[in-house]
Amino acid sequence: MAKNFQQRIHFLNQHPESLTEFGRGIERETLRVNVDGKLSQEAHPSAYGKALTHTSITTDFAESLLEFITPVANSVDQLFDYLNDIHHHVVLNLPSEQYLWPMSMPCYVQSEDHVELAQFGTSNIGKMKTTYRQGLKNRYGSMMQIISGVHYNFSLPASFWDTWSELHDSPLTGKEAQSAGYMGLIRNYLRYGWVIPYLFGASPAICKSFLQGKETKLPFETTGSGTIYLPYATSLRLSDLGYTSSSQSDLNICYNNLDSYLDSVRVALSKKDPKFTEMGIVKDGEYVQLNDNILQIENELYASIRAKRVQKSNETPSQALKARGIEYIEIRSLDVNPFCKLGITKEQVHFLDLFLTWCASVESPELSQQEYKACADNFSQVVTRGRDPKLTLTIAEQTNDVAGWGKWLNTQLADMAILLDKNSEDDCYQNAMKHISPRFEHSENTSSARILNRIINAQGDNGSLALELSKQYKTELEDQSYTIWSDQVFAEQKLQSIDKQKQIEAADKLTFPDFLADYFENAKK
Repeated sequence: MAKNFQQRIHFLNQHPESLTEFGRGIERETLRVNVDGKLSQEAHPSAYGKALTHTSITTDFAESLLEFITPVANSVDQLFDYLNDIHHHVVLNLPSEQYLWPMSMPCYVQSEDHVELAQFGTSNIGKMKTTYRQGLKNRYGSMMQIISGVHYNFSLPASFWDTWSELHDSPLTGKEAQSAGYMGLIRNYLRYGWVIPYLFGASPAICKSFLQGKETKLPFETTGSGTIYLPYATSLRLSDLGYTSSSQSDLNICYNNLDSYLDSVRVALSKKDPKFTEMGIVKDGEYVQLNDNILQIENELYASIRAKRVQKSNETPSQALKARGIEYIEIRSLDVNPFCKLGITKEQVHFLDLFLTWCASVESPELSQQEYKACADNFSQVVTRGRDPKLTLTIAEQTNDVAGWGKWLNTQLADMAILLDKNSEDDCYQNAMKHISPRFEHSENTSSARILNRIINAQGDNGSLALELSKQYKTELEDQSYTIWSDQVFAEQKLQSIDKQKQIEAADKLTFPDFLADYFENAKK
């Protein structure tokens, strides 16, 4: 018999060991900008080592788009010590007239061609990374690709999955239970994950230059000299205008179990797109994309949450998942938080821990394609008009407004917070709920409302506010001290990255076309 929520809480309360030692990691993206707030045209600073092989500091789409990667941490304090140290080292070695952009949506960019693709050296894998980005540029444009976000990686302890099997009356054990449990978490995140952009979305406004003259049906209003916004938007980064792909809308990715998920991804990887076929693969001796499929590689699948497993050498993400199951999940719907120097706060992390544990613990029925599309519509509505008091969302055939859904969810998360705080020293989960839960009823307290009010009240621009914050945070980060690492540690990471890239380049035996043919043939296995 299925357990109700209070029965689940009671059961988890009897197994406190299953709710300790969460695994956490953060990947934070940020643009390097000049003193005038425009995108830096300089190459990735050599002081950071090689982007291809550095363990903590790399680039994403562009040379100017930095990405910071923490190791896995079992405590929130340790996680933020890592993140602080990386930021401190980066700003100490930034060119003097450069800053880190503190918002998700880009700074002023003159044109698509002013975005230099990330370069990863002369190895085949390095060339493949840059060619993949060339494909993204040709398919979607560079502006979309320099949008920044924060990715949160999360894993529950191994002991949780035995408890999960009993909690869900499942006969599964070991990695099968773990993978099934994570897929259940993912389905619930797809149902209720709109709360993340609602609560933490911070991109209701953008610089006009982002549109690059393209038409949009969104009813933008104007403030300052160059900022456009939607009055009720939470995260334009996650809207059709931002980091999405209309070509992927009919891929029918299935999240009901790991095998069906991998099968649907495999189909998507082989599906052609007429627009991309017309584009061609090689022109005038240069690659314009890796292939003409809807997805060049798995990384191109845009999703608010991903199932993940650390890959071995020459292994694709799907092959890793198929061989050893799901190891952790990656949350991809967090905007950069402009109100803090690191782009994310401890309070946000505590809420994410709480929400994701709830997603894994409550019932998670299979998702039909009809329900999946309804969930996607809820998400789309929230990112463009989430603070509209007239907005209603339908979940599992029940309709309510955001405040109503928030009241229901808050009741359950409050009980979960008490449970998780039994393993904490300072009631961090209950405190996070006290600060965050009122935002469902009082939308003026959400991140998007706060940032928009600040811009409009000053009759200013998104860009001028961001530049002001960039300079403030650079000073703060320069003035702090290392907590875990040191200059010596980063010097060693730099040298190791240089040596490792040289080894990779020296080991290449195939031509680049043969390497790609080999890669895609292996990916079919």
